[in-house]
Amino acid sequence: MAFDDSDPHRAEPDGLPVAAVKLLVAGGFGVGKTTLVGTISEIPPLRTEELITELSKGIDDLSGVESKSTTTVALDFGRITISPELVLYLFGTPGQDRFWFMWDELAEGAIGAVVLADTGRLDDCFPAVDFFERRRIPFVIGVNRFDGQPVYTPLEVRQALDLDAQIPVQICDVRERDSCRDLLITLAEHALTLAMAAT
Repeated sequence: MAFDDSDPHRAEPDGLPVAAVKLLVAGGFGVGKTTLVGTISEIPPLRTEELITELSKGIDDLSGVESKSTTTVALDFGRITISPELVLYLFGTPGQDRFWFMWDELAEGAIGAVVLADTGRLDDCFPAVDFFERRRIPFVIGVNRFDGQPVYTPLEVRQALDLDAQIPVQICDVRERDSCRDLLITLAEHALTLAMAAT
């Protein structure tokens, strides 16, 4: 029996089901969520991007990302196969305030999240941090490198965001596959540590 890679609910020939793990990628508008999902996904990512038009002026805050021409209006979706028994599904959340109503549904069943931060606009990741803290969903902070933005250490970012000591803060570049992989490994280790502590 051939392995059917197209079926997300597939089973191995020996009948063992494939475990699917859901992770979120969140953060402010234009922080790199779509790029991260596209960089690490083994399949062409599903994107729901639309052009930013004149109608969004006065509604969407483009401060710091004035050159951005598209925005995610629903979600980004990607997949990573860890082993024949384990598949990760990545869901990128929309970053604009007017689409935050979708976050509750996207977060359903998620075991953890990456919150991306831009050091030039750190305030933009506060809503995501608050969202995951209130729902007790494990998360890590990925400080995405942007050319020309201030460079801060993970400790400085932790202090600026007033994070608990156990929440990992990691410098990353979402354009680089290895960097995205390392960030997801950090998230998996953090979520596992919290799960073990709770048992």
